[in-house]
Amino acid sequence: MDNLKDVYLDQLQDLWSANQQARDITRELAGAAASKQLRRALERGVEGIEDGSNQLKTLIKTHGKDPSGEHCKGMEGLVNEARAHALNEDFSSDEVRDAVIITQYQRMAHYAIAGYGCALSFAKQLGLTDETKVLHDMLEAAYSGDKTMTEIAMQKVNERAA
Repeated sequence: MDNLKDVYLDQLQDLWSANQQARDITRELAGAAASKQLRRALERGVEGIEDGSNQLKTLIKTHGKDPSGEHCKGMEGLVNEARAHALNEDFSSDEVRDAVIITQYQRMAHYAIAGYGCALSFAKQLGLTDETKVLHDMLEAAYSGDKTMTEIAMQKVNERAA
């Protein structure tokens, strides 16, 4: 990598890979959720992740790059953790599993927030005004998903798991 634009494009590809992986595990988490509210939120999360992936694909292709040029090892680790702790673990109750599902989803959301925030700052520095707007919206969507999970946890899931 020779300059900030190279770093920016690498990060967009990494985010696209992360989204592909996050989408698939989020579908699995939704299928395992006992709470209807949590399941619906995770299903909306899948839709949001797919939307983000499509937007990233467009941004990457605008620069003549292949979206699949990177494999995000960070998200791979988070997916493995989600599978191990939320799906393959034995739980005494559905409510406890739901609490763990939220935890694992939020870890992935925080990873996305960090990635979108960095990409956004790079786009601003590079003067990519249209891309800055897209990335800002994607960052806000990630924040919103995280906030929704916190609300579900605090309103019902954590109390029932206790």
